[in-house]
Amino acid sequence: MENAVVKEIFKEVNLTDADVEIVSAKFKEMHVPKGRIILSAGQFVPYQYHVYSGCLRTYFIDSSGKEHTIQFAVNDWWISDYTAFFSGERAMFNIDCIHDAVIYRLSKKSMEELYLEVPLIETFFRIKMERFFSTYQKRILSDLAMPAKDKYLIFLQTYPQIERTIKNYHLASYLGITTESLSRIRKELSRS
Repeated sequence: MENAVVKEIFKEVNLTDADVEIVSAKFKEMHVPKGRIILSAGQFVPYQYHVYSGCLRTYFIDSSGKEHTIQFAVNDWWISDYTAFFSGERAMFNIDCIHDAVIYRLSKKSMEELYLEVPLIETFFRIKMERFFSTYQKRILSDLAMPAKDKYLIFLQTYPQIERTIKNYHLASYLGITTESLSRIRKELSRS
């Protein structure tokens, strides 16, 4: 990973030049074409990924074969099956690339080494996890209590750059509605 990219990704902490060199050596750059699956349910999860460009999607397939989109990850987001990544269990989720992407992967072992070698990295990831946990709690509450139209409006605020570029069924599965309901919501909002 280039040093300039390290500084961009970890802009929230003040890394020394020596720290940047250490961090740079722990990441692997990957160019992922649209349609590639980087994680399948049932696999072990040795990596988490930073999305530098493009868009990835985390989803779950239920026993009837229906997909449930859990997360989209766009520029400057992190993605993995975190339950499996931290516990060593097998993945529950799948991750696929829905727009060509440049991502940087980091293994759990390398992450643990970075915590010891560059303590500011541990602070960085702790803050990221706190935000991630907060976001997931809000998402659970919205799924339980919000009307679909409100969930769609929140999605537009969260992912303004991808709303028109993802497939309708991906967006509908993220919102927990049918594609027909999504069309009705869009028509209703366009008339407002």
